[in-house]
Amino acid sequence: MTNSFFTQVYQIVAQIPSGKVVSYGQIARALGRPRAAREVGWAMRCCPDALPWQRVVKADGAIAGGAYAPMRRAILEQEGVLLLPDGRVNMAACAWDIPTRP
Repeated sequence: MTNSFFTQVYQIVAQIPSGKVVSYGQIARALGRPRAAREVGWAMRCCPDALPWQRVVKADGAIAGGAYAPMRRAILEQEGVLLLPDGRVNMAACAWDIPTRP
């Protein structure tokens, strides 16, 4: 069972379009908790498989995930996400602006 913050994180992740990414911090700020990027990370560790979990990256474009990072990188590349020569996501080209809540 997830808490309401996790549920809110998953609602945002579900909206990320193919070819775009968001950072843990972007999600935290969108939820009104700018210092909760680490908590977003914990939510992502429990993320339902049906969601595009690979589209959440570090603020500098680094692809987290430990042993799963190469798989995430491959999926992102298949989706058209542009990578920099050092393997990070090109955030200038691929960052998604999370819609503001009404």
